[in-house]
Amino acid sequence: MIELRPAAGSDEEALAAIDRATWSSLSSPAPPPGKGWTFFDDRLRPEDVVVALDEGEVAGYVRLQPVSPLESTSHVLQVNGIAVDPARQRRGVGRALVDAAIAEARRRGVRRLTLRVLGANEGARQLYESAGFVVEGVLRGQFLLDGVYVDDVFMALEL
Repeated sequence: MIELRPAAGSDEEALAAIDRATWSSLSSPAPPPGKGWTFFDDRLRPEDVVVALDEGEVAGYVRLQPVSPLESTSHVLQVNGIAVDPARQRRGVGRALVDAAIAEARRRGVRRLTLRVLGANEGARQLYESAGFVVEGVLRGQFLLDGVYVDDVFMALEL
């Protein structure tokens, strides 16, 4: 059974390991995490992360952050990263994390939950669509990854 809880500073090592294990050009246009990289920093705090536990071990996470520091966007929250330990994929962890993000957004009283996903990441797009997210825009060929131009897809869920 998948358990969900807010992240704690003590989750740092497990979350960083998941990020390193799941990074690919299919999931991120950013370079892979380098040596000395840490999961939490001055822009990402434990209270911005929901952790999934599978059999008591950290199995994945979802990061939630405001879309901007502007008060005029305070009604919108963004999924700014989601990852599941490769050894625990296809067990419902990803879906539990998406559902947790939706629940947390509602708890915070926001009206919209948004995210960006690479166009080639069909599995993630299907997961988001199954949770009710819809495509609101596409920046065609926004990223050049592994010699291929890849779309940046904006999706949102009205709460």
